[in-house]
Amino acid sequence: MLNGSQLSLGLLLGLLVALILLSAFFSSAETAMMALNRYKIRHKAKLGNRAAIRVGKLLKRTDHLLSIILIANNFINILVSSLATMIALRLFGDAGIFIATIALTFSLLIFGEVTPKMVATMYPERLALIASFPLKLLIKIIYPFMMIINGISTGLIRLMGINPQNAQQDHLSQEELRTLVHESGSRLTQKRQGMLLGVLDLDAIDVDQIMTPRNEITGIDLDDDIDTIVKTMQKIQHTRLPVYRGDINNVIGVLHMRNTAQMVGSRIVTKKAIEQAMSSPYYVPEGTSLHTQLYNFQKEKHRLAMVVDEYGDIQGLVTLEDILEEIVGKFTTDVETKESDITLYADGNTLIKGAANIREINKTLNWDLPCDGPKTLNGLITETLEDIPEGLACVEIGDYQIEILELAENKVKSAKVSVRNKQQSKKYD
Repeated sequence: MLNGSQLSLGLLLGLLVALILLSAFFSSAETAMMALNRYKIRHKAKLGNRAAIRVGKLLKRTDHLLSIILIANNFINILVSSLATMIALRLFGDAGIFIATIALTFSLLIFGEVTPKMVATMYPERLALIASFPLKLLIKIIYPFMMIINGISTGLIRLMGINPQNAQQDHLSQEELRTLVHESGSRLTQKRQGMLLGVLDLDAIDVDQIMTPRNEITGIDLDDDIDTIVKTMQKIQHTRLPVYRGDINNVIGVLHMRNTAQMVGSRIVTKKAIEQAMSSPYYVPEGTSLHTQLYNFQKEKHRLAMVVDEYGDIQGLVTLEDILEEIVGKFTTDVETKESDITLYADGNTLIKGAANIREINKTLNWDLPCDGPKTLNGLITETLEDIPEGLACVEIGDYQIEILELAENKVKSAKVSVRNKQQSKKYD
């Protein structure tokens, strides 16, 4: 049968173990609250998860949260130190103070700090949700004492010239959001990652980077005879066409092919009828970001815009579909675009049409051809040679060796491109 002294020692040891476990709880709670993904917690809170709502409220006042954890943990650690000293003195006499210091330091570090914090970093969300209820209850219990501690701490911070109100807000920058999308891993498919990154890139891309150059614009010239105009309307694959007189710089309107279906079907197309069916042209300056232009299309109720330079000369044409394709990828089924501009050879070389857009080449093949100047491969070759090539030639641009295969009408029609570094991070499909 246990005597009184043995029973007291057993209670002390039991209380010591319980306090070390409480210390572990508060240590893990602190790490979990600071390490968890706040955006996931906000999402769960919106879905009605009560624990997530509690966590969200606690995180709104991190000063209160940290104060309650530190007050509780320090109180417990001091109490543990006192109990350990009492037990050690009873067991080992005066030498017990030194033994208690060594044993207590080891025990608190392993069981009260390091281990629980390591676990909390691995499962922050789960532990934070569990710890939210006792932490909220504890804040209510010792709120007055906590406010005194916070008041003193805030006063000391102000004496150091720091304004607590200037604490950095928990918002993601655009680059941080981009990194978050990149690191989403299997949680987001590659297609969805591409769409999200496409939206984030709208501010970094201008309309002149995706527009159809003026020499490739298909439209209706009202100076042509009516038979030529009808043939153009019958062959065209686009929904909307610019209408001009003599030169593309003299655009007088935009014709929606839906408005001409009845005219073409009944073969009573006239220039006057075309002018009555077309709408006013819409112009945008070159250098306009895609984000701004997407908003302008929505605001002005237009789907096609003529891109002009500082002198008012038309440089190209951009459509709402062009901008959407930057987000979701190509989705057009026009006959004119079915034939690919890029063909891979078995030997690793690539056949590319001269009219291919450099940005599209870079996106498709994961290359880094310069795209801050000319927009097409033909333009890049011409700029590099500083002359219009008179015959088949080779040119080197960075790591890319370009061999002209076909010339026509003073333009490069096709070229073979080889890359010095064969290790490409993306395969063309």
